[in-house]
Amino acid sequence: MNAPVRMGAPHSDGALDVPAAMVTASYAPDFARCRLLCETADRHVSGMAHHYILVEGRDIALFRQLETPRRTVVDERDILPAWLRPYDDPLSGFRRRIWLSLRTQPLRGWHVQQLRRIAIAAHVEQQLLVFCDSDVAFVKPFDMARFRRHGLTRLFRRDGALSAPGLEGHRVWSANAGRVLGLSGKSTHDYVSTLISWDRDTVRAMCERIEAVTGKSWVAALGARRRFSECLLYGRFVDEFRAGAGHFHGSEEFCRVHWTGEPLDDAGFRRFIETMSDDQFAIGMQSFIGTDVGRIRKLLLDA
Repeated sequence: MNAPVRMGAPHSDGALDVPAAMVTASYAPDFARCRLLCETADRHVSGMAHHYILVEGRDIALFRQLETPRRTVVDERDILPAWLRPYDDPLSGFRRRIWLSLRTQPLRGWHVQQLRRIAIAAHVEQQLLVFCDSDVAFVKPFDMARFRRHGLTRLFRRDGALSAPGLEGHRVWSANAGRVLGLSGKSTHDYVSTLISWDRDTVRAMCERIEAVTGKSWVAALGARRRFSECLLYGRFVDEFRAGAGHFHGSEEFCRVHWTGEPLDDAGFRRFIETMSDDQFAIGMQSFIGTDVGRIRKLLLDA
């Protein structure tokens, strides 16, 4: 590792029994969306002690514009092993990045973003980690205390969801999670969602378990399989290895995501927000759909 991550001093609004941090993994093409996330989180989110934005080394200067006393941009080189390095990928005409090492298969950005989310737990003081993608924007007041109840951390879980058709990828991720965790059975539960919470010490214990089972560093163990999901890893570890200790389950999705379809015009965007459920406080607008982030920003912040 290089220099230690610069910590934010624990601070909260008092509703939480432990300090909470928001964690966002991002990259340069999502900078404008990440800036909107920061602005809407500062406006609407309470109980957040600190916000960590995790990026590749070459994106540090760009994202440093977003830093505040309660927001730190973290260089992946400070939390991931030095033997895993990014390069321009010639097979994509040097448009995409690829992470290479002798210990893993070639990894893409979405793989490494997951590794960053896991790795940050070993470097921060806050006990409650709330993960929020950089294409999310908050539209209503949201208290991070929703992720804690009677001293327990909320674990998002959709019971039996992996039995449904169309989730073949999730089933592979779940099976691979079971292998590296040394779990003998199968799970039909889905733990993947936007805006979820983990317990810092549980993440550390999960990494220790992976290393004990595989005999490798947890980064090498996951990178060697390539098809993995950090959410399914954490969920299966908590429920099957820890028997749910320290957690309670919740299936409500706090973020409404526009996953597919056409870009939304202003009227469509307003309908999208107006039809949010009472349990939804944020929106996620997938960047590949093409809805203009500038228009989203104007509609949200000028309202």
